[in-house]
Amino acid sequence: MKLNAIGLNQETSKSLSKDLNELLANFQQYYLNLRGIHWNIRGKRFFDLHEKFEELYVDANLKVDEVAERVLTLGGVPYHTFQDYSSNAKVPVGKNVTKDEDAIRLIVDSLKELLIIERKILDASDDAKDEGTNSMMSDFITEQEKTVWMMKAWLAEEI
Repeated sequence: MKLNAIGLNQETSKSLSKDLNELLANFQQYYLNLRGIHWNIRGKRFFDLHEKFEELYVDANLKVDEVAERVLTLGGVPYHTFQDYSSNAKVPVGKNVTKDEDAIRLIVDSLKELLIIERKILDASDDAKDEGTNSMMSDFITEQEKTVWMMKAWLAEEI
């Protein structure tokens, strides 16, 4: 077994980089969704939601950078084209979303997809003893689960 410069199995790191690129593509789509609903939201809840959506897209943009840097740390090359993102993303595309409930539902649906990918990476990084990736996924999951709970509460739906 050949180890890389950070002491992880090279083949396992390559596989984790691939999974992280999948997450990166999905985070980019989530980020674009958030920008779109931030710009296009209408209605009586505009001021509150406009601000909340900005908070979420700023956070998503930071996470995009963290994921890309982790791909590089593991020896991979992060996706960086719209073609990469669109052909690898499972997060739903939110086009022309202007209604509050539709926007919140888009966030919940997007986070559900991200959480599925993150849990897959969490398991793989645990098996690989890759604490850096594992810790990142754990932090993302904890934060996003809380956001889902809050958005479902806003929708008056059960988690």
